[in-house]
Amino acid sequence: MSDQDLWDEFDSLKPAAPDRVPGYPGGEPQGFGFRTGVRSAKVAVGFAVYALVLGTSLVLIGAVTFVSTGQWLLLGLMVLIEAVFVFGFLRLIAQARNRRSAQ
Repeated sequence: MSDQDLWDEFDSLKPAAPDRVPGYPGGEPQGFGFRTGVRSAKVAVGFAVYALVLGTSLVLIGAVTFVSTGQWLLLGLMVLIEAVFVFGFLRLIAQARNRRSAQ
């Protein structure tokens, strides 16, 4: 066993380059997952599909419930919520594509 500090090598390195955008090491954030650690466009697309499926299933359950009880205003709200899920899905897909083309 050596008593060498494991961070000595890291501490001796100089910065690769100055930050192009202050506070964002390595440059400007591009697309989905810059801060969350998601680097793969496939993972971003998978998350977008998962969010869309989960949101759609919840909206469908709510829609069936509201139709069975005749609450049409709440059904309209559920349709609006589904539109938000679809819009979010399309934005996540667009960001994943932009991320893929930027790399």
